[in-house]
Amino acid sequence: MNAVEVRGLTKVFHDEARGEIRAVDGVDFHCRPGEIFGLLGANGAGKTTTLRMLATILTPTAGEATVMGHDLLRQPEAVRRCLGFYSASTALYPRLTARETLAFFARINGLDSQLVKARVEELVARFGLADYADARVEKLSQGMKQKVSIARTVAHDPPVLVFDEPTVGLDVLNALEMQRTIAEFRAEGKAIIFSTHIMSEAERLCDRIAVIHRGRILACDNLAGLRQLTGQHYLEDIFVALVGG
Repeated sequence: MNAVEVRGLTKVFHDEARGEIRAVDGVDFHCRPGEIFGLLGANGAGKTTTLRMLATILTPTAGEATVMGHDLLRQPEAVRRCLGFYSASTALYPRLTARETLAFFARINGLDSQLVKARVEELVARFGLADYADARVEKLSQGMKQKVSIARTVAHDPPVLVFDEPTVGLDVLNALEMQRTIAEFRAEGKAIIFSTHIMSEAERLCDRIAVIHRGRILACDNLAGLRQLTGQHYLEDIFVALVGG
């Protein structure tokens, strides 16, 4: 069974100056367990809007989607229990400690209360937070905040993970650490949807890549298939060939 199924997903916004804006326009894709599915597009292509609909943050204008068999519109609470959402722009609560942060997100995402303490300690150990677990988030370095953010995302051990441009604003070492962590989650069998506009990240991580432009998916395949489709070798050239420069 596919972990995520998306069919005809559409989001229309209304702007007083520009009128109707189709931010996402009939998107179709799926993601399997143990797969990193990449959404590759320039800023404003519709990546974040698509992922926010999957995370139940935005309501679709049309179309449908399921996460682990749960319908996006009819079963949003079940979807949220099955999904962890990470965005570089998602803020942590500065006055909570790292340990309190993980416990809070485990609880609000439906983890059994009897399992919360053990799960928090497991995450503290996995992400090397032991020396900082009782420090307020506002006192942590950027690298430590990143680890807390990732741990928060998986606090309830969801089978589906969404990473929305997760390396924006990170230095090279922290970005590489993020990529290694995402690859580890794939090895654990998680279904991962990964949005980026950084070609090297998509090449390094993604099993399949969908190129999205102006709210529509122009092509979706593994790298070999995209090369065959466009006649180009490098992902930058593939992207340009598909979006028309």
